[in-house]
Amino acid sequence: MKLKQIYTLFAGSLLLTATACKKDLVEINQNPNASQNASPDYLLTAATKNTADTYWGTANNMDASLLFVQHWAKIQYTDPDRYIYANTAFQELWTTAYSKSIVNLNQIIKLGDAQGNTNYKGVALVLRSWVFTLLTDNYGDVPYKQAANIDQYLTPAYDAQKDVYYALLDDLKAAQSALNTSGKGISGDVIYSNNISLWKKFANSLRLRIALRIADRDPDKAKQVLADIQAEGSGYISSNSEIAQFVYLDSPNQNPISNLFDTRDDYRISKTIVDKLFALNDPRLPIYAAKTQDATAQTYVGIPNGLLVGDASNLGFTKTSKPGTYFTAPHAPAVIMSYAEVLFDRAEAAARGFTNESAADLYTQAVQASLKQYGIADAAVVTYLASAGVKYDQTNYKKSIGEQKWIALFGQGLEAFAEWRRLDYPQLQPAVAGTLNGKIPVRFIYPGTEQSLNGANYNAAVSRQGPDLLTTKLWFDAN
Repeated sequence: MKLKQIYTLFAGSLLLTATACKKDLVEINQNPNASQNASPDYLLTAATKNTADTYWGTANNMDASLLFVQHWAKIQYTDPDRYIYANTAFQELWTTAYSKSIVNLNQIIKLGDAQGNTNYKGVALVLRSWVFTLLTDNYGDVPYKQAANIDQYLTPAYDAQKDVYYALLDDLKAAQSALNTSGKGISGDVIYSNNISLWKKFANSLRLRIALRIADRDPDKAKQVLADIQAEGSGYISSNSEIAQFVYLDSPNQNPISNLFDTRDDYRISKTIVDKLFALNDPRLPIYAAKTQDATAQTYVGIPNGLLVGDASNLGFTKTSKPGTYFTAPHAPAVIMSYAEVLFDRAEAAARGFTNESAADLYTQAVQASLKQYGIADAAVVTYLASAGVKYDQTNYKKSIGEQKWIALFGQGLEAFAEWRRLDYPQLQPAVAGTLNGKIPVRFIYPGTEQSLNGANYNAAVSRQGPDLLTTKLWFDAN
């Protein structure tokens, strides 16, 4: 009920702000049963739920990034797996981020200032930074400075990706200062149950993620960010119990993947990752993949990405593996940032010489954290870490970290997509019947509405960044 009320409350608040009606008309139209002021706790829950649904849902995850990185594949309606998209295909992330998530989070920041509650402001800045990271990671140049201020900027200008990342690092540093474990309490937090010390760790972990986004372009800046985090002292996400995630409930608030699998049968696990898990004797295979409905020689059977419809369906719906039930369960979490990811990031920072930590030790801890995240037994963890294919290769940290991080990020399509582009591992082959002349997408195309409603700023961004195509590399994707 709380989630359902959020949208009504905030819509009412926006209407009261925007309208120029006379006082008597406003009073006539007021709902006597509804609050006339948006509450930060409702807005916080709404912004988190809206973003998690979009981040983990069909358009950006199942029909795009999970296919690009070959975690999943399609057995029906295979156009997305062949990189065939309409100009509306990538609209959901853009629309939800700007019209719901960022608007709500900006309002929380204002209410936090008005109420003298810096913790609301800090949490909102952290979440807003995550939302903007999703936008710029996938589209490149995006509106930032003028975003979500429709009263002043009906057609916001786009900021260069470099400037967006740098601004987000500033925002997260400000969030870290605003978050105060001795300050006023908050409510409505469905990620960390209003625990401010965990938000401080999450803020630093996001700073680490973004520092590595810019590391190939500006290593000195990235190194300074890590030094600032070390000096600040709150640390990073430091256990699997501190994973930043949105845990879903029963219908109608179940995981969007569960919701889709209730009525559709379009998706299977990709042959690429199944083959890799088999090659490594990886104990996560039974978690990532479901057994085939009919008995098969391998028990777990992935399908190649990007097959023609007939070729895909001919493999057999009952002879190929769906994603594992861990990911299709109603309560399955939308993982925003895992402990394993943070350890992989720290390992990479050490390998780059940004810190004095041991890259090899952190890499081993990262693989272990991923296995334990899924409840793998200790003995199996030890065996896996001792295998030759898993051991850390200090002569090629991008390969070791990139391949194991790709496995660890299974299901987190948008994050896996960003890391695959940045690290260039694993070395994936394009879709079998792909339409991009032997290439894999490296970005989302802008929504078609931007061309029609914000044409001048859209054209300026395309002129600066490059053609609005799936194959145009973004600024952070340096190699």
